[in-house]
Amino acid sequence: MSMNTQVTASPSISLRKKMIPLWNQLGMLIILVLLCLVLALFAPYFTEASNMLNILKQSSITAILAAGMTLVILTGGIDLSVGATLALAGVISVMLSNSGVHPVTAMAAGAVVGYVAGAINGYLTAVAKLPSFVVTLGSMTYLRGIAFVISSGLPVVLQNKLFIFFGAGTLLGIPTPIYIMAVVYIAMFFVLKYTMFGRHVYAIGGNEEAARLTGIKVERTLIHVYSLSGLMAGIAGVVMAGRVISGQPNAGISFELDAIAAVILGGTSFVGGIGRIQGTIIGVLIMAVLGNGLTLLNVDYYWQLIVKGLVIVIAVLLDKLRN
Repeated sequence: MSMNTQVTASPSISLRKKMIPLWNQLGMLIILVLLCLVLALFAPYFTEASNMLNILKQSSITAILAAGMTLVILTGGIDLSVGATLALAGVISVMLSNSGVHPVTAMAAGAVVGYVAGAINGYLTAVAKLPSFVVTLGSMTYLRGIAFVISSGLPVVLQNKLFIFFGAGTLLGIPTPIYIMAVVYIAMFFVLKYTMFGRHVYAIGGNEEAARLTGIKVERTLIHVYSLSGLMAGIAGVVMAGRVISGQPNAGISFELDAIAAVILGGTSFVGGIGRIQGTIIGVLIMAVLGNGLTLLNVDYYWQLIVKGLVIVIAVLLDKLRN
């Protein structure tokens, strides 16, 4: 009797084992496609090419932040400072450009500001052994404070057209932020899949102590991870400044929550060691498509905030169920 039960149950268990990894890989993509189909039926102008480009352009900032956040969460950490880093990088790069520095140099300086801010977070987390939540919560506050101090709390209007092009221009009919987003994700995909650094990131997220025992320099890797997250925030800050034609000290507020939600929706586990960068971009697009669709359906902004909050909770719930 028990033998028959065991034989009968085995195909079911085998099927579940096959379906779970398949869902982890394609589940969010299926949800994105279904969401697009529903909005195509009920939301006017959703399927127009101009709206599709607008979705990609609007999501580019969050996508760039989420690319760096993916690295951090893969190691089991968190980075709450990316929104403030974005603001500081934007303000500094615009101020340098307006002072006569070549715009390319000014934009590079904004990216470097993000890298340095991330490196400090990484050092305090990896070497000083402080919790990443506490470290990045503190840096979220002081980085935005610096942005307000150096700008006197006012937007710094951007004057250089080349700088503006990188945030608000188009190339062959496609907004330039989309190109920047694509380059970031191609580079991040290559890093995570084909480099030793990428394998070390997964190993640390899977088991930090085991990774250390195998010879991986955990502290150095973590510093690089947080530095890259800061670099992505710096790049996002430069793009944001070009888009709004100013360096805004209050830019990027709550952007870190959008980035975290996108990463978790995309299948990266909060406990670390599991996730893919291609999943992150799907998570970004789900949030962008949802926001765009709600706007086209004339849903009140306050209700949109409620929906966004629920999406974040659902993202964490999905991560728990996957684990």
